Order: sequence, then C-alpha cells, then structure tokens
Amino acid sequence: MKKGKKVAADELRREYKRTDFRVLVRGKYIEGLRKSSNVVVLDPEVADLFPNGASVNSALRSLAAIARRASSTRQRSS
Repeated sequence: MKKGKKVAADELRREYKRTDFRVLVRGKYIEGLRKSSNVVVLDPEVADLFPNGASVNSALRSLAAIARRASSTRQRSS
C-alpha cells in the first residue's frame, strides 16, 4: 500500500480554490465582542486565591454588599 503525499497544514486541498472564499479580514468582530462581552481575566496571583468561578462570584457579591452598606452609611451621615 502506497502512502499518500502529506499536505502542508497551511495549504488548501486541490478541490478548493482561494477564489471560492471571500476576502478575509483579521479581527472583523473584535469591537462588537469587546462591547458585549463580560469576560474578565484575573491576574495569576489573584486567580490562585480562588478554586473556581463560584468562589469568585461569592467573593464579589460579598464585596458588593459591603460597598452598598458603606455608601448608604456615608449618605446618612452627611
């Protein structure tokens, strides 16, 4: 049994032509993704403090509750 020729990873197969595809634009959707995405990347030293996403959410909810109480206390004393 003969082995077939290996095709380079960046080459198109014979049945495809470059003209069959539209013009490729790098980063075409990045602005929309930046506006609508809510992904946050933690610094590695901060990420090491939390075992999973649920613990991060819990910590942020607790911090938000503390911040709300602190801001309402400041508003009353003014």
